Amino acid sequence: MEFPYVAAFVGAFLIILQQIFMMIAGTYRGKVSIGVGFGTDKELERKIRRHGNLAENAAIFLVVLGFAELLTGGGIVTTALGLTFLVARICHGIAFSSLSGSHGQENGARIFVLCRLVGALGTGLSGIGLGLYLLFKLATQT
Repeated sequence: MEFPYVAAFVGAFLIILQQIFMMIAGTYRGKVSIGVGFGTDKELERKIRRHGNLAENAAIFLVVLGFAELLTGGGIVTTALGLTFLVARICHGIAFSSLSGSHGQENGARIFVLCRLVGALGTGLSGIGLGLYLLFKLATQT
């Protein structure tokens, strides 16, 4: 059984990103003196959702990526899906760096809206692709 290097690589980047997002949200909480929730502060809401959305998606993706890699020994499919997910999460983080990306604020840079689209679509498609790939490999395992 081969060590799941792709899952470990993707996981290493995601945990660093997760901790950065957590520190940004926590620091901002202290600055605006909001301990729980976000009140009416859209900046804090955006920072919380950027952190939370990554947490909601990364854990299960990494577990399933590790399963797929252990079952198949890795390869181009697991690598491509892992990198797609990682790029998607980075794009989503960039999108949520601006209120135009997170809240659709008018007069915002379209790049943030595009990054949100790429982030959401890439996350969803890589997750569905990974699930289907693992199911296929399990069904055809001899």
